[in-house]
Amino acid sequence: MSRTILVVDDDEKLNRLLKRFLRDFGYDIYSAVDADEGLKKVRTVTPDLIILDVMLPGMSGFDVCKRIRESSAVPIIMLTARGDVMDKVVGLELGADDYLPKPFEPRELVARIQAVLRRAQGSGTDRRRCFGPLAVDFHRRMVFLNGREVDLTTSEFAALDLLVRHAGKVLDRDEIMQALRGIDSECFNRVVDITMSRLRQKLGDDPRHPQFIKTVWGTGYTFVARESDDETASA
Repeated sequence: MSRTILVVDDDEKLNRLLKRFLRDFGYDIYSAVDADEGLKKVRTVTPDLIILDVMLPGMSGFDVCKRIRESSAVPIIMLTARGDVMDKVVGLELGADDYLPKPFEPRELVARIQAVLRRAQGSGTDRRRCFGPLAVDFHRRMVFLNGREVDLTTSEFAALDLLVRHAGKVLDRDEIMQALRGIDSECFNRVVDITMSRLRQKLGDDPRHPQFIKTVWGTGYTFVARESDDETASA
């Protein structure tokens, strides 16, 4: 089945080039040249992935990403002309799944798109598992806490997936980074910590008294909750 991609960039020439190039790989492409048009098409097109430029007129790509994350976990790849590490960190803090500096090779963008979509799709081979109030449905890639769905980004679910499947084992940042592969390794330590911080916030997990994710200082993270048969955590 064809995947739909929305490109939000004020460079109309780049939009046309990406539309022609990505269509050759079987993607349906929609484009927008400013934030308002982009946010409108997020609602009307319901894309499988968004390519979002940081430098947009009127409203920055960061603000657009924040707005999208208020209601959607759709994968987002952000583009920046500056390639600044802090730009990447800010985007990831807001929930972007990957970052690509301009100028870039179109083939690299395709590789990033394919990697992010694979992470978003997952294998779908495992069952739902419960850990007290927390339920992780691997098949549907959904998470529930006390019966309420928790809206996770692709990267956040990938990190939780890895931790749950290796519950009780301490995973270092390199291992966790493999679950988030595709993101520039230049700031990978920050990426892992940012992702874990966001994941904890959404799970209501106090790092000082962790119920689910424990920090192992100087090494990485481990999932500490015990599996249960209690299905009350899921809807």
